[in-house]
Amino acid sequence: MILLAGIAIGLFVVPDAWTLPVIGVAALLEAAETTFTYWLSRRGAQKVGVETLIGAEGRVVEPCRPSGRVRVRGEPWRARCTIGADAGDRIRVIGREGLTLVVEPIRDG
Repeated sequence: MILLAGIAIGLFVVPDAWTLPVIGVAALLEAAETTFTYWLSRRGAQKVGVETLIGAEGRVVEPCRPSGRVRVRGEPWRARCTIGADAGDRIRVIGREGLTLVVEPIRDG
């Protein structure tokens, strides 16, 4: 976008002697912005998959005694809770077995 703006300014706004320098500076700025954006996007590890849910909190949708359903980060999941949890209870994900989350209830207090 910077390059397009530089070309437009170079062709239609500045005197003829300044056309190439303006376009050249715009091209350098575009390259710098692209390089910086690429660097920003690659500096951290990707955080995707079921493993990222470990430690997340959610709510029980169907009672887990020991199996049920929970909602974590807005998504429904099958869950297993050995202690047991009722609908509406807050839970924390402590592990996973395939696509089933292993959860424990969060006790207030």
